[in-house]
Amino acid sequence: MDSGTHFCKQTITTCFVNRAIRKLSFCFLSCLILWLAGLFWFIAKIPKEPTSDSRKTDAIVALTGGSNRLEYGLELLTEGKGSKLFVSGVHDTTTEESMLRHSSGSVREKIASLPADSIVLGHEAENTIGNAEETSRWLKKEGYHSIRLVTANYHMPRSLEEFTHTLPDILIIPEPVFPDFFTLAGWWERGEARNLIFLEYHKFLASKLRHWFVSVTHPA
Repeated sequence: MDSGTHFCKQTITTCFVNRAIRKLSFCFLSCLILWLAGLFWFIAKIPKEPTSDSRKTDAIVALTGGSNRLEYGLELLTEGKGSKLFVSGVHDTTTEESMLRHSSGSVREKIASLPADSIVLGHEAENTIGNAEETSRWLKKEGYHSIRLVTANYHMPRSLEEFTHTLPDILIIPEPVFPDFFTLAGWWERGEARNLIFLEYHKFLASKLRHWFVSVTHPA
């Protein structure tokens, strides 16, 4: 093999490698841009203030797993924002009595004047998907068509994604709770807030992809 042929082969190999590197770099940068755009879109969907929608709904649905969700759901019930409060994802050993111990005295007094079946506990759900499915079964049983959904503000986008997918014919009014440990202001500077947003964002993307896959493989 003469030196000219060897040089040509080296040149071809180098060009191929460089072309492959450029394509991989382009793909990586494109994915990064899409990921960042999606992240900021997701953050924009996180509620920053309480809902202003004062319409009464058939029921209030509170998701367990975070601070102040139950207390806020009880407050909405006593304010007449819904006829019943459904608490989804309750531990098997939790009862209504033990749950009410964590509420304020004024709320307990108001609850005592409500019908005995105003609070319903759901013990089957173990995650947000289960919350939506458990709530769907209960709403069908009750014949309800509208709810106020109570969960943490950072959890609301994913909750709405699951609930609107599972309950397409139900009116859902978001009722975000604002935990003391989480604020959007300067979230990128605080590890706890940053990690929580990244976690919720990726779970939200997984929900979107799962619903898209189901719609493609099992069209209505």
